[in-house]
Amino acid sequence: MKRPSYHHGDLANALTTAATQLAREGGPDAIVLREAARQVGVSATAAYRHFAGHGDLMSAVQKRAMDELAGAMRSALAATGAESDPRAEAMRRLRALGLGYLRFALAEPGLFRTAFCRPTPGMPDKPAQDMSVVGPYQMLVDSIDRFVDVGLLALERRPWAETFAWSSVHGLAILLLDGPLRHCPPPDRDQIIDRVLDGVVAGLTAA
Repeated sequence: MKRPSYHHGDLANALTTAATQLAREGGPDAIVLREAARQVGVSATAAYRHFAGHGDLMSAVQKRAMDELAGAMRSALAATGAESDPRAEAMRRLRALGLGYLRFALAEPGLFRTAFCRPTPGMPDKPAQDMSVVGPYQMLVDSIDRFVDVGLLALERRPWAETFAWSSVHGLAILLLDGPLRHCPPPDRDQIIDRVLDGVVAGLTAA
């Protein structure tokens, strides 16, 4: 069979898509450039013309994973109607973003683990602001800024509030995926999620 031909620039996208599917099914350890090339139907030599190595391909897949995470958070935000009261709306938005984050982790564990995995040895460890994490991260920052705007969070308590919220929700995601909470039946899991999200809101709004 003839291998498919690609216009300039399409092969990098096809390889990233194939590698993203590998991550979806097996997490970050499943991302192998040669396997992505095999699935696309090109030689490893052709693949290396677009990605210098595993680290470059991993970065591209992490961006895709972050984009999907941001999409899940936006979908959760759109799933419930806006509140007329500004304070209630600020709390609704934060809870919805957290719920979307956790639902994505549970529905796409391979991509979630990939999105936050450590860089390949020898690759630069970029700060969060230089990576696609800025999408979900900025959504969180903006939602907490609303707390200040509507008087739910005092300005002097604003610094690092997003870190408190993020670590609470991300920590729960890890416990549900890889920790002792992974065996929780769905009803208990849902109650735990609600309790943690309530706790984040309560912690931010406490006097």
